[in-house]
Parts: sequence; C-alpha cells; structure tokens
Amino acid sequence: MELNQKTMKKIQGLILFTVAVVVAGINYQRVLDGIQLFLGMIFPFILGGAISFIFNVPMTFIESRIQIKKDNIRRILSLFLTIFLVAGILLLVIFVVTPQLLETFRSLQRSIPQFVTSVTLMLEKTFASEPEILAMIQAVRIDWPQAFADIIAFFKSGAGFILSGTLSAARSIANGVTSFGIGFIFAIYILLQKETLGRQIQKLILAFLPDRAAEKIFRTAALTYHIFSSFLTGQCVEAVILGLMFFVTLLFLHLPYSLLIGVLIAFTALIPIFGAFIGLAVGVFLMLMTRPMDALIFTIAFFILQQIEGNLIYPHVVGGSVGLPSIWVLVAVTIGGSAFGIVGMLVFIPLCSVFYTLLREEVNRRLADKARRKKKPAATEIS
Repeated sequence: MELNQKTMKKIQGLILFTVAVVVAGINYQRVLDGIQLFLGMIFPFILGGAISFIFNVPMTFIESRIQIKKDNIRRILSLFLTIFLVAGILLLVIFVVTPQLLETFRSLQRSIPQFVTSVTLMLEKTFASEPEILAMIQAVRIDWPQAFADIIAFFKSGAGFILSGTLSAARSIANGVTSFGIGFIFAIYILLQKETLGRQIQKLILAFLPDRAAEKIFRTAALTYHIFSSFLTGQCVEAVILGLMFFVTLLFLHLPYSLLIGVLIAFTALIPIFGAFIGLAVGVFLMLMTRPMDALIFTIAFFILQQIEGNLIYPHVVGGSVGLPSIWVLVAVTIGGSAFGIVGMLVFIPLCSVFYTLLREEVNRRLADKARRKKKPAATEIS
C-alpha cells in the first residue's frame, strides 16, 4: 500500500477509532451513565416529537378541510381543533368509564362472595364422601367485608404514599409533569413550523452528506412517515369499529358490562394481535362472577367478532399500509413487547415494515443486477 497523504489520514482515523473503542470498553459504566444522562436531557424533546407526529395525522386531515386562505390562521385553527378533539375523546372516555368502573366494583362486592359460596357448596357436595377434603374445604372461610376494606385501605395508603411520600417520589412526579409540559410545548412549535423545520433539516443533510446518501435518507424518511401515519390511522379506526361492534353485540345479547367492555376492547385493540384478548379476559372474569353462562356466550361472540374483524375489517381498514407479512407482525409484536412493553408493540410493527420494505427492494435490486450480468455477453479478448 502506498503511504500517501490520503492513506495516512485513513490510518490515523483507524487508530483514533480503535483507541476510542478501547477507552469506552474500559470505562463502559461511565459511558452508559453518560448515555443515560444524555437521553434524560433530551427525553422531553423526543416526547415532543412523538406527540407532534401523532397530532400531525388528524391535524393534516383537518387542515385540508378548512377553507381559509391565510395559511397561518388555518394552521393555528387546525392545531387548536386537533388538541380539542384529542382532549375531548380522553375526557369522554374518562367520564364514561369511571362510573362504569365504580358500578362494577360495587357489583363485584356482592357477586364475588356469592360466587365463592356457590363454588364451596358445589365442592362440598362433590367431595361429601371424602372427609379429609371436606374438612379442608370447610376450613376455608373469608371475611369479605374485611377483605374489601383491606383492599380499599391498601389503595388509599398507596395513593397517600404517592402524593405525600418521600422527596424522591415527589421529584419523580414533578420531573414527569415538567417533561410532558416541555414536550407538549415543543410539539406545538414543531406543528406550527413543520415546513420550515423540514427545509432546514433537508439543507443540513444536503450540506454535510453526499447526494446519494442524502437521497436515501429522504426516501427512507418519506417511507417511514407514510407507513407510521397509515398504521396509526388504520389502527385507531379499526379499534373504534371493533369497540362499537362489541358494544352493539353485547347490548343485542343482553349481556352485562357492554359499555365498559366495548371501551376496553377499543383501547386494547390498539395493541395488535394480543390486545383484544385483554378485554376478553376482563369480560369473562366479570361475567363469571354473576352468571357463568353469560361468560360462555361472551366468549363465543368474541371469537366470532374476532374472525370478522381479522378477515374483513382489518384488511380493508388497515389494508397493505404496513405491508408486513403476518408471521413478521407476530415477531415484531413479540420482540417489541419484550423489549419496551406496550409502546414497543405499537412501534415495532411499522418499524419492521420499513426495514422489510427497504430490505426487499435491496434484495430485488441485487438479484436484478445479477440477472443482467449473466445475460450480458462476455467481452472478446484483444489479440
């Protein structure tokens, strides 16, 4: 290798990179602490970016429907309507679900002791010929008023600890509220000036990166935005449809807790594949405490509606917006849920879809290049 100036720069860069990796490996704990500190500092802005992305989907739709010539007024009005819409939906759900939860808790106070008593009587009849087992069953006695009083006292003490506990708990709450406030304000600035910020980022990328790399970044960013926004819109619409289907079906079948279960399934359906089964488990538990036959009917209705939703509604509402085969959707949900919980389930599906789309196009391009090279005639030797 010729030791010219360009080669020497590459060797110097390689040496510096090796030294940096070795130093970071020796002091990995400090490096991790520094990364954690940096992420904590920029977390409000990451949160703001996520909020602005979510709000931008309905805001863009609302802004396109407002017939006002002045762009600034149209933008501010659409942002205000978006915030009002999201806050209104959250408040409506809270005011609708809270009374239902209180009524459900009062119903459970009556139904759980009755259910346990009936099960105990059934077990006593079943094992009447077994004195030892019968004695064990009869020895189990629960003071239900005291048990519910202990549960209420536990929640009250927990709430009191959170509100008036140690200084660290208060500091965590204050930091969370502050981070959300900063992130929300940052999201408003992004939404009001998104075109300007987009042009600035494009200029920055074009100034410091080669044209080919910049083109790939722009294309990947456009693909990511399209897939994420389509997935978010489709999941929300599909969740609302599924929640309404369960609410109407439970009303038609005269099953209890129709509103509570419908709202719960609408929210949990935002989690692909596994979400609606949370509503199934809660509904079966609630109905099992009152009338076990209702739980069986609800389970049958749930799987019928799930088949209708999975085969008819989901393909048409969400469609091919994600463009990810079912097996990889399952993999994305599993990995995302294991790594980052519910948020990971929601994010990993469109993220894996972006990676899958880019990988598929790259594979097809390489295969096409190989096919062209094989069809190309060999060059004749020069005599």
